[in-house]
Amino acid sequence: MNPARLAPGTGPEEAAVAEAGVARELVTRFYHRLWNEWDDAAVDDTLSAGFLFRGSLGDQTRGRDGWRRYRDKVRSGSHDFHNEIVDLVAAGHRAAARLLYRGTHSGPLLGLEPTGRPFSYAGAAFFTVSRGRLAEAWVLGDLAALRAALTEPQQP
Repeated sequence: MNPARLAPGTGPEEAAVAEAGVARELVTRFYHRLWNEWDDAAVDDTLSAGFLFRGSLGDQTRGRDGWRRYRDKVRSGSHDFHNEIVDLVAAGHRAAARLLYRGTHSGPLLGLEPTGRPFSYAGAAFFTVSRGRLAEAWVLGDLAALRAALTEPQQP
Protein backbone atom coordinates (compact mmCIF):
# COMPACT_ATOMS: atom_id res chain seq x y z
CA MET A 1 0.00 0.00 0.00
CA ASN A 2 1.38 3.38 -0.99
CA PRO A 3 0.61 5.88 1.81
CA ALA A 4 0.56 8.66 -0.81
CA ARG A 5 -2.61 7.08 -2.24
CA LEU A 6 -4.50 7.55 1.02
CA ALA A 7 -6.82 10.49 1.56
CA PRO A 8 -5.23 13.73 2.78
CA GLY A 9 -4.95 13.79 6.54
CA THR A 10 -4.67 10.02 6.80
CA GLY A 11 -2.18 9.15 9.51
CA PRO A 12 0.23 6.26 10.03
CA GLU A 13 -2.32 4.19 11.96
CA GLU A 14 -4.84 4.38 9.13
CA ALA A 15 -2.08 3.57 6.62
CA ALA A 16 -1.10 0.46 8.62
CA VAL A 17 -4.74 -0.68 8.72
CA ALA A 18 -5.03 -0.17 4.95
CA GLU A 19 -1.77 -2.08 4.38
CA ALA A 20 -3.02 -4.95 6.55
CA GLY A 21 -6.19 -5.12 4.46
CA VAL A 22 -4.11 -5.42 1.30
CA ALA A 23 -1.98 -8.15 2.91
CA ARG A 24 -5.08 -10.12 3.98
CA GLU A 25 -6.58 -9.87 0.49
CA LEU A 26 -3.35 -11.00 -1.20
CA VAL A 27 -2.85 -14.00 1.11
CA THR A 28 -6.47 -15.04 0.65
CA ARG A 29 -6.10 -14.75 -3.15
CA PHE A 30 -2.81 -16.69 -3.00
CA TYR A 31 -4.49 -19.70 -1.42
CA HIS A 32 -7.92 -19.57 -3.01
CA ARG A 33 -7.07 -18.62 -6.58
CA LEU A 34 -3.43 -19.59 -7.10
CA TRP A 35 -3.58 -22.87 -5.16
CA ASN A 36 -7.14 -24.11 -4.77
CA GLU A 37 -8.39 -22.97 -8.19
CA TRP A 38 -4.98 -23.45 -9.90
CA ASP A 39 -5.61 -20.03 -11.54
CA ASP A 40 -2.37 -19.29 -13.36
CA ALA A 41 -3.77 -16.01 -14.73
CA ALA A 42 -3.87 -14.59 -11.17
CA VAL A 43 -0.14 -15.21 -10.52
CA ASP A 44 1.15 -11.96 -12.05
CA ASP A 45 -1.38 -9.83 -10.14
CA THR A 46 -0.59 -11.55 -6.82
CA LEU A 47 3.15 -12.28 -6.75
CA SER A 48 5.98 -9.80 -7.30
CA ALA A 49 8.36 -10.53 -10.17
CA GLY A 50 11.11 -11.47 -7.68
CA PHE A 51 8.83 -13.40 -5.28
CA LEU A 52 10.92 -15.32 -2.71
CA PHE A 53 9.22 -18.54 -1.64
CA ARG A 54 9.97 -21.38 0.75
CA GLY A 55 7.29 -24.05 0.43
CA SER A 56 5.91 -26.41 3.06
CA LEU A 57 7.88 -29.28 1.48
CA GLY A 58 11.11 -27.33 2.07
CA ASP A 59 11.83 -26.20 -1.51
CA GLN A 60 13.00 -22.62 -2.05
CA THR A 61 12.26 -20.65 -5.22
CA ARG A 62 12.67 -17.16 -6.64
CA GLY A 63 10.33 -15.45 -9.09
CA ARG A 64 6.90 -16.28 -10.42
CA ASP A 65 8.13 -19.11 -12.63
CA GLY A 66 10.04 -20.65 -9.73
CA TRP A 67 6.83 -20.63 -7.68
CA ARG A 68 4.91 -22.13 -10.63
CA ARG A 69 7.40 -25.03 -10.79
CA TYR A 70 6.87 -25.71 -7.08
CA ARG A 71 3.09 -25.54 -7.48
CA ASP A 72 3.26 -27.96 -10.41
CA LYS A 73 5.46 -30.33 -8.38
CA VAL A 74 2.86 -30.38 -5.62
CA ARG A 75 0.04 -30.85 -8.14
CA SER A 76 1.87 -33.79 -9.74
CA GLY A 77 1.99 -35.46 -6.31
CA SER A 78 -1.61 -34.63 -5.39
CA HIS A 79 -4.04 -33.72 -8.17
CA ASP A 80 -6.61 -32.44 -5.64
CA PHE A 81 -4.26 -30.61 -3.24
CA HIS A 82 -6.24 -28.02 -1.25
CA ASN A 83 -5.28 -25.29 1.24
CA GLU A 84 -7.61 -24.19 4.01
CA ILE A 85 -6.87 -20.95 5.83
CA VAL A 86 -7.69 -21.73 9.45
CA ASP A 87 -6.58 -18.35 10.79
CA LEU A 88 -5.15 -15.23 9.16
CA VAL A 89 -3.58 -12.25 10.93
CA ALA A 90 -2.19 -9.17 9.21
CA ALA A 91 -0.38 -6.12 10.51
CA GLY A 92 0.98 -3.49 8.16
CA HIS A 93 2.77 -5.14 5.25
CA ARG A 94 3.07 -8.56 6.94
CA ALA A 95 0.65 -11.45 7.38
CA ALA A 96 0.66 -14.87 9.01
CA ALA A 97 -1.68 -17.78 8.33
CA ARG A 98 -2.40 -21.06 10.08
CA LEU A 99 -3.23 -23.65 7.43
CA LEU A 100 -4.55 -27.13 6.84
CA TYR A 101 -3.39 -28.90 3.68
CA ARG A 102 -5.37 -31.82 2.21
CA GLY A 103 -5.16 -34.02 -0.81
CA THR A 104 -4.81 -37.48 -2.29
CA HIS A 105 -1.37 -39.00 -2.89
CA SER A 106 -1.75 -39.48 -6.66
CA GLY A 107 1.87 -39.00 -7.78
CA PRO A 108 5.43 -38.86 -6.42
CA LEU A 109 5.59 -36.88 -3.18
CA LEU A 110 8.37 -36.72 -0.55
CA GLY A 111 10.23 -39.29 -2.64
CA LEU A 112 7.35 -41.77 -2.25
CA GLU A 113 5.52 -43.40 -5.12
CA PRO A 114 1.75 -42.75 -5.16
CA THR A 115 -0.31 -44.66 -2.60
CA GLY A 116 -3.76 -43.29 -3.43
CA ARG A 117 -4.15 -42.38 0.25
CA PRO A 118 -5.87 -39.23 1.42
CA PHE A 119 -3.71 -36.99 3.61
CA SER A 120 -3.90 -33.84 5.66
CA TYR A 121 -1.26 -31.93 7.55
CA ALA A 122 -1.01 -28.62 9.35
CA GLY A 123 1.16 -25.68 8.45
CA ALA A 124 1.87 -22.00 8.92
CA ALA A 125 2.93 -19.30 6.49
CA PHE A 126 4.49 -15.87 6.90
CA PHE A 127 4.16 -13.25 4.15
CA THR A 128 5.64 -9.88 3.27
CA VAL A 129 3.89 -7.47 0.88
CA SER A 130 5.60 -4.83 -1.22
CA ARG A 131 4.08 -2.52 -3.85
CA GLY A 132 0.73 -4.30 -3.83
CA ARG A 133 2.11 -7.82 -4.43
CA LEU A 134 3.33 -10.67 -2.25
CA ALA A 135 7.11 -10.28 -2.13
CA GLU A 136 8.01 -13.17 0.20
CA ALA A 137 6.42 -16.26 1.69
CA TRP A 138 7.99 -18.64 4.17
CA VAL A 139 5.81 -21.71 4.65
CA LEU A 140 6.21 -24.54 7.14
CA GLY A 141 4.39 -27.86 7.08
CA ASP A 142 4.16 -30.78 9.49
CA LEU A 143 6.06 -33.12 7.19
CA ALA A 144 6.19 -35.85 9.85
CA ALA A 145 2.38 -35.97 9.80
CA LEU A 146 2.34 -35.99 6.00
CA ARG A 147 4.91 -38.79 5.79
CA ALA A 148 2.99 -40.81 8.42
CA ALA A 149 -0.26 -40.42 6.46
CA LEU A 150 1.49 -41.77 3.35
CA THR A 151 3.47 -44.61 4.92
CA GLU A 152 2.05 -45.87 8.20
CA PRO A 153 -0.42 -48.76 8.24
CA GLN A 154 -3.97 -47.49 7.96
CA GLN A 155 -6.45 -48.07 10.74
CA PRO A 156 -9.35 -50.40 9.75
